[in-house]
Amino acid sequence: MKLSELKTGEKAVIVKVTGHGGFRKRIIEMGFVREKTVEVLLNAPLQDPVKYKVMGYEVSLRRQEAEMIEVITEEEFSRLEATGNDLGKGVFVERAEHQNDYLQHEALKQRRTISVALVGNPNCGKTSLFNYASGAHARVGNYSGVTVDAAEAHASFYGYDFDLVDLPGTYSLSCYSPEELYVREHLTKKMPDVVINVIDASNIERNLYLTTQLVDMDIPIVGALNMYDEFERRGDHVDLPTLSTLFGMPLIPTSFKNGSGVKELFRAVIQVYEGTSREARHIHINYGHEIEDGIRQLQSVIRCGKSESKDEKSPYAECIPPSMSTRYIAIKLLEGDKNIEKLVENAAKMNAGAASWRNIRDIAAARVLEETNTDAETAITDAKYGFINGALKESQFRTGTKEDTYRTTHLIDRVLSNRWAGFPIFFALLFLMFHITFVLGQYPMDWIEMGVEWLGNAVGTTLPDGPVRDMLVDGVIAGVGSVIVFLPQILILYFFISLMEDSGYMSRAAFIMDKLMHRMGLHGKSFIPLIMGFGCNVPAVMATRTIESRRSRLITMMILPFMSCSARLPIYIMITGTFFAAQYRSLVMISLYAIGILTSVVVSRIFSQFVIKGEDTPFVMELPPYRMPTAKAIGRHTWEKGKEYLKKMGGIILVASIIVWSLGYFGTMGIAPSIEESFIGTMGHAVEPLFALQGFNWQLDVSLIAGVGAKEIVASTIGVLGGLDGISPLVGYCYLLFVLLYFPCIATIVAIKNETSSWRWAIFAAVYTTVVAWVVSAAVYQIGQLV
Repeated sequence: MKLSELKTGEKAVIVKVTGHGGFRKRIIEMGFVREKTVEVLLNAPLQDPVKYKVMGYEVSLRRQEAEMIEVITEEEFSRLEATGNDLGKGVFVERAEHQNDYLQHEALKQRRTISVALVGNPNCGKTSLFNYASGAHARVGNYSGVTVDAAEAHASFYGYDFDLVDLPGTYSLSCYSPEELYVREHLTKKMPDVVINVIDASNIERNLYLTTQLVDMDIPIVGALNMYDEFERRGDHVDLPTLSTLFGMPLIPTSFKNGSGVKELFRAVIQVYEGTSREARHIHINYGHEIEDGIRQLQSVIRCGKSESKDEKSPYAECIPPSMSTRYIAIKLLEGDKNIEKLVENAAKMNAGAASWRNIRDIAAARVLEETNTDAETAITDAKYGFINGALKESQFRTGTKEDTYRTTHLIDRVLSNRWAGFPIFFALLFLMFHITFVLGQYPMDWIEMGVEWLGNAVGTTLPDGPVRDMLVDGVIAGVGSVIVFLPQILILYFFISLMEDSGYMSRAAFIMDKLMHRMGLHGKSFIPLIMGFGCNVPAVMATRTIESRRSRLITMMILPFMSCSARLPIYIMITGTFFAAQYRSLVMISLYAIGILTSVVVSRIFSQFVIKGEDTPFVMELPPYRMPTAKAIGRHTWEKGKEYLKKMGGIILVASIIVWSLGYFGTMGIAPSIEESFIGTMGHAVEPLFALQGFNWQLDVSLIAGVGAKEIVASTIGVLGGLDGISPLVGYCYLLFVLLYFPCIATIVAIKNETSSWRWAIFAAVYTTVVAWVVSAAVYQIGQLV
């Protein structure tokens, strides 16, 4: 509970004081110390500020400041006692006699819960730490952009509980890309107690640039120098105690592959949180006298509380969050950060007497340009790297000459990213992936199919005739069974995708495809979400956040539904297995994926030329070294996807199968004499004219309608209704084309709405993809008949 939520006359015990820097120091100096009792004495006439009594003193705080103090109240204590919570003691005691002691105890217990945010460059190992420490199974991949949202989990070390948040990988805290802004807003609004800055030891200079921005924000930091085993294997060296002192934070060598250094890392987090760390201290990076002078002048205008130049409250104090360092705000103003400018400008509008920060900033920037012959943003960046280089020299940093991960990577890249060999190898790998998926997956698929058939016969012969027997045999077992048989293929496909992601090959695929992407009107980074779309369109839509250009991001989202997600795979296998000889099945499958890609190329060109305008951004993407994926990681990723598939079997697929069976079993007069006279038969015949040019029968029509919810339902609907008898391979192929191109599942449409913040783009994606599917499938069928 927040202190600001207390009413007049109420008491509470302080759990922790959030916020950072000067604000937190001042609050604590005023007596708002953990485990101390605070009482609300009086609210101002306008309900702000509020007078409190703490440690025998009466002090006032604004509600905005009181929101940053967490407390436990008598009411919370009563609620805990009423629910049987013994507050860790194991026995109950008289409430009136020992209430204060218990409040103190509960405050101590809650104080030992530390909120921790994981921040670092893409591919630095944040998510590996997150998974190792908490036992969570967040997605890990050897390319940037895997974490597209904040994952949360819990961990416990040394008697403390940790609320972990794995933030998206980012190279800086500017507003250049969505993930950068997301991370920055989380740090300033959620205010974690401690930030773990994960640093890739193999690229320490570049990674420390983000560290300097965290230092500017004046937040408690612990550095995890990750992949330190590779660092030592190469013979690299750095004096960690000296580097820790220079950056004002403990730096712990770690390797999250085997858990080396994790306990030491969380011990350092506890020490920073409790204020007992010897390395933790607040430092200012010196940006040169002109920039520093500009920073001081801007701070004097926007500083919360007392102004440096005169004894009066800053007019910005009520509008700028006290959790934000004014030095950091001043630096961002000099850099021309649009989001920070908007924040300060809004504060100025709310206060007519506010000083002109823009004039001060412009004068300071002009002086920097005059003195350094560079703009303020470049000068600040140069100063940061100057500080980093100086700190590394002082710490005796040197690179070794032993095994170099990148040396091996360069040798592999000469082949896999070769001008002539890159594309053939890429497409050969895709063909191999699908071929093995079919050939190897056929054996367990046959076993599962026999098991489903045996179960259906067993239930059918055991139960008496009637609706219950029919529902179980023809609805549940036939519907769910027709989809679950494809689990082996799903697992094999995800095994290959995980292998390419974790090894680092996926980034190379984006690299070799960049020119093609650019000709499509897209960014090279668009290739990664498109590849992810072969697994599932929903996380692929979310992964577009890593694309800096809004134009490329929108176009990528619009063409993602043409990427064949794994939910379509059961339909492909069902139709190709029924109508095509074994030697042609892989080719048919490859043709579907190729047509999906070709359609996306054509549509993206049209969109980039006529529909979605705007400037693109440069293609800048990290190419991490190749790494051998661990069997544990590959197995975990593969099984998690398999679990998701099985959950669908017991959820939406089971429900949909029962609904489809019910609609096919009953009609307007009760139990339908035949399926054509049932509700679903009536529906199918009603829409049959819409698909006359494709040659589909009414069962196929109904399955397409059912597939709007989830594509697996298409296969289960066919399993319940049948409908494959009597249609030609040409009709089957046109049906596959329609399934490939039409309406993505509802979850994908919702994801597009969430990412674009607009139903307009989501509805547009749903409608235009269905129109494209209808036109393409009708054209192929009509031309095929002529041939």
